[in-house]
Amino acid sequence: MIVHDQMGRKVELERTPGRIVSIVPSQTELLHYLGLREEVVGITKFCIHPDEWFRSKTRVGGTKQLDLQKIIALEPDLVIANKEENNKEQVEELSRHVPVWISDINTLGEALEMIGQVGALMGRPEKATELVQQVKKGFEGIATQGFPTLKTCYLIWKNPYMTVGGDTFIHDLLQRAGFANLFASAGRYPEITVDQLKEGNCELLLLSSEPYPFRQKHVEELQALLPGTKITLVDGEAFSWYGSRLLHSPSYFEQLQQQIKRIC
Repeated sequence: MIVHDQMGRKVELERTPGRIVSIVPSQTELLHYLGLREEVVGITKFCIHPDEWFRSKTRVGGTKQLDLQKIIALEPDLVIANKEENNKEQVEELSRHVPVWISDINTLGEALEMIGQVGALMGRPEKATELVQQVKKGFEGIATQGFPTLKTCYLIWKNPYMTVGGDTFIHDLLQRAGFANLFASAGRYPEITVDQLKEGNCELLLLSSEPYPFRQKHVEELQALLPGTKITLVDGEAFSWYGSRLLHSPSYFEQLQQQIKRIC
């Protein structure tokens, strides 16, 4: 059978995949949620959820530094990849040997589309549809009325500091959670300086737990430089994982809103 991925590529499969390698952490967690415990034979070293898979499944390198020969040796019927998280050249080379389905996700809508497509592809359409409905309901229930609209910067990296622009999944979730992205028009992942934060009158600075692991010491360092800005640590998985983790993001965002209200 021939299916199309989110890049519009044709992917030819002989049957419903029985041996799957996932090279995207959030999609690995989705495959577990869909009940594909035996079918998934390989994951990356960053696929930390679920913990039982992280400890037991064959690891095939990092998301951008894959061991291609190890993947091919697993004889997968399908590899699940992502346009942004994986290295383009490596994915193209892998595609010459095994079928590769690539997701391309910049919005919640595209994430829900991916969940539905992966569910159908894996023979779990009902489970995937149920998940999509639950996630939609959760996000529709986020209350932003009465939450202060603060000029917000979401940091993902240090040395140099990097944030997220408007054409990103994180930006979409920031908006849905009630935050006004200060750098929405600055490109996908712009490098920024403390001076730019000052000039832009940044009112709220969110330090993500990933990909750079910001800690309390970084809050204190930046607070000394930005005394008028509210600064807090946030769970990067809630803002950037686009699989079944989305079930938990709405409640986390509501808790975060309450926390920010207390410090404002």
